[in-house]
Amino acid sequence: MMDNRFATALVIACVLCLISTIYLAASIGTDFWYEYHSPSPAENASEPGKSISDEFDHEEDEKIYTDALFRCNGTVGLWRRCITSPRNPHWYSPPATDTVRICVSLSLADQFAEKYKEPGNHNSGSDLNRTYLWRLQFLLPFVSLGLMCFGVLIGLCACACRSLYPAIAIGVLHFLAGLCTLGSVSCYVAGIELLHKKLPPPNDVQGEFGWSFCLACVSAPLQFMAAALFIWAARTNRKEFTLLKAYRVA
Repeated sequence: MMDNRFATALVIACVLCLISTIYLAASIGTDFWYEYHSPSPAENASEPGKSISDEFDHEEDEKIYTDALFRCNGTVGLWRRCITSPRNPHWYSPPATDTVRICVSLSLADQFAEKYKEPGNHNSGSDLNRTYLWRLQFLLPFVSLGLMCFGVLIGLCACACRSLYPAIAIGVLHFLAGLCTLGSVSCYVAGIELLHKKLPPPNDVQGEFGWSFCLACVSAPLQFMAAALFIWAARTNRKEFTLLKAYRVA
C-alpha cells in the first residue's frame, strides 16, 4: 500500500510534467522566441524599385532576411520567421495600421543548412559554431518531448503493475528531458548572440526574447522538479518498505 506522502508527491510530479509538456509544445509551435521592434515598420517595408516583404518571402540569403526582420518588426521561432508588412507596400505612403503578417516556414533542409562566417556570403566558409547551435536548438526540444512521452509509457506500465519502482526511471527520463530543454534554450541564446555580432541590429531597433522563449525557460525547471519528486517518492518508499520488511522478519 502506498503512503499518502508518496501519492501526493506523484500527483504533484504528474501535474508538473503535464504543465511542462504543454509549455514546451507551445514554445515549439509558436514564432516568438525572439522579437525585433522597429520604430516605423511601415515606412521601412519598401524601397525604390523593390519590396522587402517580397525578398523576405522568397530570398534564402541570411543577410537579406535578417535585415527584413530588423526593419519590419520581425519575430523568429524554431520553425518560422515572420515580419509585419503593409498590405499595399507600393503605395507612396501606406497607412501604418493597414499591415499584414508575412511568415516563412523553415523546412528540414533549411534547419540543417550551413551558416556562413559572413552571413550572405557563401564563399566565406562554414561557421561551424552557428551551424551546430542552430541544429541543436530545434532538435533538443523534440528529444525532450520524446523522453517525457517515454516516461509516460513507463508510468502507465507502473500503474498496471501497481509498482512504484519504475518512478525512478521516470524521474531520470524527466531529468534528461530538462537537460535537453535547457540545452536548447542555451543554444538559442548563444546563436542569437553570435548572429548579432556579425549582423548587429540598427541603433533604433530593439531586440528581446519573446514569450515562446520564456515558455521553454519555464518548462526546464518544471521538468527538474518533476524528476526530483519522482525519484524521491520511489527511493523513499523503497527504503521504508525494506525497513518494514526487515522489522517483520525480525
